[in-house]
Amino acid sequence: MTTRKILIKIILWLILLILVGAIAYGAFLLYRINSLSNRVSDNKSVGIFSTLSSIVKSAESNKINLKQSADERINVLLLGVAGKGKPGQNLTDTIILLSINLKTNQVALLSLPRDFYIPNMNMKINSVYQAGLNNAKNDSEAIAPLLANIKEITSQEVGYYVVLNFDGFKKIIDAIGGVNITNERDIFDARYPGANYSYETFELKKGLQHLGGDMALKYARERHDDPDGDFGRSRRQQQIIQAVKNKVFSTSTLFNINTLNNLFNTLGDNIKTNLSQAELSDFFELTKKLDTVNIANATVDAWNPDSLLKVSHIFYGDTPAFILIPRVGNYSEIEDLAQNIFDLNVIKRRRAEITKENASIILINKSGDNTLTPKIKKILGENLAYQKVSILDDSTFGNEEKTIAYDLTGGIKPFTLDELALKLPANVSYELPERYRQISEKNQAEIVLVIGKDLISRYNMAEDSIEDFKKAQDELN
Repeated sequence: MTTRKILIKIILWLILLILVGAIAYGAFLLYRINSLSNRVSDNKSVGIFSTLSSIVKSAESNKINLKQSADERINVLLLGVAGKGKPGQNLTDTIILLSINLKTNQVALLSLPRDFYIPNMNMKINSVYQAGLNNAKNDSEAIAPLLANIKEITSQEVGYYVVLNFDGFKKIIDAIGGVNITNERDIFDARYPGANYSYETFELKKGLQHLGGDMALKYARERHDDPDGDFGRSRRQQQIIQAVKNKVFSTSTLFNINTLNNLFNTLGDNIKTNLSQAELSDFFELTKKLDTVNIANATVDAWNPDSLLKVSHIFYGDTPAFILIPRVGNYSEIEDLAQNIFDLNVIKRRRAEITKENASIILINKSGDNTLTPKIKKILGENLAYQKVSILDDSTFGNEEKTIAYDLTGGIKPFTLDELALKLPANVSYELPERYRQISEKNQAEIVLVIGKDLISRYNMAEDSIEDFKKAQDELN
């Protein structure tokens, strides 16, 4: 046999081996997706051939058949719980809304803090899932109250959820061989929660670190030695998610059969989700298109003057509990953040326009509640950075039912007017009643904000300090 024929034969055998390997790999993925779906999903599968059909149809049509909003957005609620047998086993101390923009293939993460207060249930948001479990017949009923509240807070339809416990978190990290992160500061926490309600020391040096499952969990949970407390922890959790994403979608993981097998086994044993097997396969196809490098991140916090939350408290019997509530009397700012999560420059540009308008605003309190005026002035001056806000006393008889922002500029400062209308909130009018005209002319007002009774219930909760909040959290943990 000539050398040329031998070479051709070798090449043909290599091609055959590659094809067999590709078929085997595809069959493995198909089997594991089908198996995973059967084990963790509320929507039970109908067999491996259904999964194959779904994948083939998705590939042929190039269409992703997943629950999405009218603006072609997919939202997945990611929840972290301690897990069975651990303290607070079903408290969702990690709450992240993962969003996918199908138009641009962008991915975004929005974190909500565990102490966010839910008024309609009189509890913190991290207890809502547990409350749902107490009265539910299945996982769908258990998650429903939390999904409803996430929608109310963000105005986003949430099509899917994933609940992952601590053991699953650690096993996933170990299954993919650990993750690389850049730790921004030295961490030393001598009071990290250990087994059986004990404490242990967690220490991590600043700089590039390779973390296994146990250390990654500690890094994601630690907050005693973080000056930003819960909010710093939220940012580290997002950092871990990105690190896991980088590792999972690397060639070394996707084409390592043992790693994939361990990963699928780990997922099946430690998560709950409403993704069906067909949807799992669609998500697998979708990941090929997504920009998983430039993930947008945002955390709803209360740490800085421009933060969207503030500290307050409620009582459970005689016991006070610190909570976090919107700094304005509604969810409008969080809704705005969630809507523009893929392009946060929209919010920055709007803020810049308001600064350029530099409107002169006069507050007249006609609510009958004298505590309202300083609260509104603080929001406008300290939080929203308006430079010209003044309070005028109006001793004339009578109160107003509705809060109204009167524009005296003829509409030349629309960004300011829109923000007042949305965030306080306030109705808008361009015709100032005669009873306020003299006051406005005397003080050269551009916008007269008459505070009505409708804001009393929105701003009736006391505001506490961040220092008190952090102290209370340290005492609890």
